Amino acid sequence: MKTIIVDVRTPDEYDMDGHAKCSVNYPLDRIENYVDTLRDFDQIVLVCRSGNRANIAKSILAQHGLTNVENKGEWQNIHCN
Repeated sequence: MKTIIVDVRTPDEYDMDGHAKCSVNYPLDRIENYVDTLRDFDQIVLVCRSGNRANIAKSILAQHGLTNVENKGEWQNIHCN
C-alpha cells in the first residue's frame, strides 16, 4: 500500500516547530495544487498542529473525489519507520 503523510501547516511551522521526517509539507492554503499528486497514493494521512487544518484539508480533498484520506491530528502522532 502506497501511503503519503501530509503536514498541512505553513512552511514556517513545518520548518521551525518540527515535523515527522517521513512527511511532506503541502500547506492547507495550497492543498488543491497537490490533488493530482495525491491521486497516486492508496492512503493519504493528514496532520497539522491540532487536527483542525487537517480536517479542513480532508474536506477539500473529498470535494475532489479523494476518499482515502485520514486525519491523524497532531503531527507528533506520526511515527516514521
